[in-house]
Amino acid sequence: MSARPRAGDPAITPELVRTHGLKPAEFDRIRSILGRDPTFVELGIFSALWSEHCAYKHSRPVLKTFPTTGPQVIQGPGENAGVVRLGDGWAVAFKMESHNHPSAVEPYQGAATGSGGILRDIFTMGARPVALTDSLRFGSLEAAHQRYLFGGVVKGVGDYGNCVGVPTVAGDVCFDDGYEGNCLVNVMCVGVLREEELIRAKAAGPGNPIIAVGARTGRDGIHGASFASEELSAESEAKRPQVQVGDPFTEKLLIELSLELIQSGHIVAIQDMGAAGLTSSSAEMAARGGVGVEIDARLVPVREEGMTPYEILLSESQERMLVVAHKGREAAVAAICEKWELTSAVIGRVTDDGMYRVRWGDEVVAEIPGRSLVDEAPVYHPDAREGEAAIARRARPLPATPAQPDLGAALEGLLDLPTIASKRWVYEQYDTSVQTNTVLGPGGDAAVLRLRETPLGIAVTSGGNGRYVWLDPYEGGKAVVAEAARNLAVTGARPLALTDCLNFGNPEKPDVFFQFREACRGMSEACTALGTPVVSGNVSFYNERPGASVYPTPMIGMVGVLGDVTRRVPAGFQAPGDAIVVLGHCNGALGGSQYLSWMSGEVYGAPPRVDLAAERALVDFLVEAAGRGLLRSAHDVSEGGLAVALVESALAGPERMGLRADLSPLSRRVDAVQLFFAEDQGRAVVSCDPARLEEVRHLAAKRGVPAEAVGAVGERGGAVRIGVNGWTVERPVGRLAEIYERAIPRRMERAAGA
Repeated sequence: MSARPRAGDPAITPELVRTHGLKPAEFDRIRSILGRDPTFVELGIFSALWSEHCAYKHSRPVLKTFPTTGPQVIQGPGENAGVVRLGDGWAVAFKMESHNHPSAVEPYQGAATGSGGILRDIFTMGARPVALTDSLRFGSLEAAHQRYLFGGVVKGVGDYGNCVGVPTVAGDVCFDDGYEGNCLVNVMCVGVLREEELIRAKAAGPGNPIIAVGARTGRDGIHGASFASEELSAESEAKRPQVQVGDPFTEKLLIELSLELIQSGHIVAIQDMGAAGLTSSSAEMAARGGVGVEIDARLVPVREEGMTPYEILLSESQERMLVVAHKGREAAVAAICEKWELTSAVIGRVTDDGMYRVRWGDEVVAEIPGRSLVDEAPVYHPDAREGEAAIARRARPLPATPAQPDLGAALEGLLDLPTIASKRWVYEQYDTSVQTNTVLGPGGDAAVLRLRETPLGIAVTSGGNGRYVWLDPYEGGKAVVAEAARNLAVTGARPLALTDCLNFGNPEKPDVFFQFREACRGMSEACTALGTPVVSGNVSFYNERPGASVYPTPMIGMVGVLGDVTRRVPAGFQAPGDAIVVLGHCNGALGGSQYLSWMSGEVYGAPPRVDLAAERALVDFLVEAAGRGLLRSAHDVSEGGLAVALVESALAGPERMGLRADLSPLSRRVDAVQLFFAEDQGRAVVSCDPARLEEVRHLAAKRGVPAEAVGAVGERGGAVRIGVNGWTVERPVGRLAEIYERAIPRRMERAAGA
């Protein structure tokens, strides 16, 4: 029996098709697949599953160029999360996703439900979530609306993670006019599991029951996937109902329920009802298993009266899972759900005809060949051309450095920039130590977690420099991967693999698609060089601000492993008198730097180039040096340059340390301003016991890493003194700490009228 329209359904008109985000050619293709006009329910199903958010119809060919395999990879892209080996039978599951558009119109719930959704992607793999990270991008904090968004997002991430009992341990926050009008909210979750506990979301076994478990379905979040696949506009505020509402206390129960169901042996597959809700979870599980499904939407537990099959299928209500159980185990599944005080209902069955069929009692309201929804969605190959403005921006000459530079004023100015300044205001709102596994928490380059009952440690980091990609997508793509690897390596961890969240503008604009394609090319080359395959991820297009796209911002979430967690290396100086060593080449790259924009108010120039062989050598050195116990501290040199990295190392220790450094030996090819503030890649600041300095130098030479001893750690509460060729900056460490720590709170206090 073919699907038929229901009484009261709207007529399928060109205007209705347009409001569902479908192009005329896509609608014609739907009619060809079905051999008739779609019903209203079918139109909604195609709208959701053929949206950019679900179908990756502009990005799929480019994503296939990423390296995705390696001896450490157990599960690559295509599942709820990627999974890699840690050793001793242990594995880590991790994934990053975006919740940009929902957070732009409802920052608290948008960010909170982003955290909830990524948690579910992890425990549906059989992994227990152990950590969250958040990477956030906003416009200038001088604007009241940006302070509102920032405050709401941070509270949303913090409240959800704190309530559910998963620590938020790492991430980064940047503030730039390039994100005005469209904030970016990317969250990564990491979970651990035994290799044999892995389960995949792959429906199988015709006749097996399909069961909805967890929270009941409401009307919140309908068309959330489609909302995420269009540009924000003046009308976006009216789409608040498309933002989901989270309940972390139900999520906490759902974690335990899901892990028990997986371990019970009663189920075949499990998947989060995330983007596009019941529609995507059922269709994707069926497609992976090469089977069909039949669902009776009338049997789905709901929390609102009068819900239609269209609303039930497309709702993105949170804290819900879809389970395929072994036939005859329905009562056992229900008993486990009852134990955790969550609902369960058999709503359908697996079929062998390959059809995606939805009933409303005796009515068939949707009947679609299943593969057409998932595997045969449209794929586009947009034009890709770099814009003339971008070429000119990159080629624009940099100004000559001042003959009499005020290095001290510049250093203080950079430390006061919210992008560089301490993020303590953020992470103090997060519970970073719940579960008691966090051994290096926020404030450094990466967090480190212990893996209980083993010597192993897991390092996690996330972030990405959108400025570099905006100026040179290819070099910027390399840089985001290289920096993530350095962030792990400075803790002593060997980088294993990454997840990505690729945030770009409208892919139908040739300059935007050029940015996307070239950034991915750079990322792919870096992943290959560093041995860090891409195992999961997300693409977020249509991130637009008035008159332009946001900075093209590929965020990277990366995990690494320490064979002995006790060998972890903190970011801050640890003891007075320790030798300070600068690793890597100083080439003086100021293009796209924080210093240049602080001085000029503009972002331009060629960003620093990335030498992937040098990056690999530095990573190898840092991992080996940490494993041999040579390093007391290690910190990546990134935004703000070497002088900022030295100050951050001084401030990040157990007590604020002074330092004495003479950078003159590094100044062979660069002037004082470049040496202080250039953002050359492939560099780190480390400290060591002076008695082991020669061992550090010897290992660096063996690995081909430039290493220059530049000074020593000072006394607690002393002065920071940095000199180069007669130029000297000297400040009490307390003064620099006040600037660095107060930069964000001082601006946020305006929101409270202080």
